[in-house]
Amino acid sequence: MPGTDDTDRMKQLAITLVDAYVRKDRDLLDQTVAEVGDDTEGAVSELKVFGSFLSRRVQETGVVWKPADSREAVASAVADMLPPEVEFAVITVWEAYSLGEEEAAERFTNGDPTVYLHMLAAFSAAIGQAVYKPAELISTLRIASGGSE
Repeated sequence: MPGTDDTDRMKQLAITLVDAYVRKDRDLLDQTVAEVGDDTEGAVSELKVFGSFLSRRVQETGVVWKPADSREAVASAVADMLPPEVEFAVITVWEAYSLGEEEAAERFTNGDPTVYLHMLAAFSAAIGQAVYKPAELISTLRIASGGSE
């Protein structure tokens, strides 16, 4: 099936981005963003799937997770991981995005698709850790994406 290798690669890169935020590993984050390269759309798509999956897991487990929790968690996840201007953009975009103000969120990205990449990876890392231990989270994402542990 054409494109399967690219899809699998994007899934693995998306998981690695989440892992970098979980571990607070800037080098791994920078390396993985470089590997994503121009295909941020593919990675963002995978991260949206992971974010939705983890949001459902939080709801199913009954963990209380309010919009304010996600804003604080994303801000905490990106703290000291990104250059200050990118960190600010990610937090600002997440604030608008989490309130359903997608047009405003798009404006705040200033056309930089990596802002969404960081935002969704940080969100997945944060919300995932509300229900999973770090290693369990990454293992669960690998299994959920059809990969191996």
